[in-house]
Amino acid sequence: MAVTGVTPHSPASAYRMTALERRTSLSLAAIYGLRMLGLFLVLPVFALEAAKYPGGDDPALVGLAMGIYGFSQGLLQIPFGMASDRLGRKRVIVAGLMLMAVGSFAAALADSLLGLTIGRALQGGGAVSAAVSALLADQTRDEVRTKALALVGGSIALTFAVSLILGPLLAARFGLAGLFGLTGLLALAGAAVVIWLVPPEPPLSSSALLRGSLAEVLRDPAMLRLDAGVFVLYAVQIAMWVAVPALLVQSGLGTGQHWWVYLPAVSGSFLVMGITLFPLERRGYLRSVFLLSIGLMALVQLGFMAVASAPTLGALAALLLAYFCGFNVLEAAQPSLATRLAPAHARGAALGVYNTLQSFGFFAGGLVGGILVKTTGTQGLFAVCSLASLCWLLIAWPMRAPPSRAAQQAAKAG
Repeated sequence: MAVTGVTPHSPASAYRMTALERRTSLSLAAIYGLRMLGLFLVLPVFALEAAKYPGGDDPALVGLAMGIYGFSQGLLQIPFGMASDRLGRKRVIVAGLMLMAVGSFAAALADSLLGLTIGRALQGGGAVSAAVSALLADQTRDEVRTKALALVGGSIALTFAVSLILGPLLAARFGLAGLFGLTGLLALAGAAVVIWLVPPEPPLSSSALLRGSLAEVLRDPAMLRLDAGVFVLYAVQIAMWVAVPALLVQSGLGTGQHWWVYLPAVSGSFLVMGITLFPLERRGYLRSVFLLSIGLMALVQLGFMAVASAPTLGALAALLLAYFCGFNVLEAAQPSLATRLAPAHARGAALGVYNTLQSFGFFAGGLVGGILVKTTGTQGLFAVCSLASLCWLLIAWPMRAPPSRAAQQAAKAG
């Protein structure tokens, strides 16, 4: 699929979005935001509220109900991504959001932990991340793709911060069932955005019907490095959040006040990303920024390990700001690289594999993070997270950022 509505650009304007690219980026960021807000709202309260359901006295089953969303997401990302290559992106995205709505309403009506688990599994069945990312890639040029994906990543980070504020407040008033009902409505709103606001997608080319694209993707070393990276990125994110809230409480900050730290850290990281990532990418330093961000993630985990025994609010705030600076750069740069490295006729399949590893990272992070805190303590958790980040740095080191389309055209002209 090719980008539509794009005219030749001078070097000075090549990194500016066209009207079509802005509309696509903002509308797809809105879809991500609506979808992820509904999912994130339950995170701060799920374990406490699920314990009130019949069967909720078993922590292992509560953990299963929480984590099964990521598991079903992981199973279906590749099929949804491949389907979007053959059936069209928007059609698959709408179907996935409708399935997520069904799962949300099922969880809202559940009267037992088993019912909640089934609803959560159905929610995860709406595995549309690959199709949304592929549609964004179809409609944007290489030169602005990182910026477009940063808008998506920003919507995710912002909804995460907002959910930490709203989740407990809404749960106190409407209960867990009310949160799941709201999640279902947000999924339906996302489907409406796809139908009426997202620009028409380019027509399917004959190459989109090629077979064997999944095997082609799985043989690509560059894509496999990115797949491993996104697994580590999200496994570490979920694992560290098993411990970070408790550290904030130990530092003297009440649970209802955690957003005082989260919101400034997320907002400040956006500012840092805007003045570093995009200018440096234009100058050809994307690989350096990417690797430095991974290294920063490893250092942040070591910092958390150092302060875990006697946490102070200032130290935790500084570490969280540094963490979100690294995370947001990687959250924007990784999928940008994935869309540029993936073959156009197999972009949905390639992003399906990528998002499968992302989903399994969620699942593994929560599961392993809980085990590590129980068996090795908080410091052991952060030590393992730092080691995982360093392993990722070694895996990513051979990477080479692909040349932009403008650079490719200049090389041909020369």
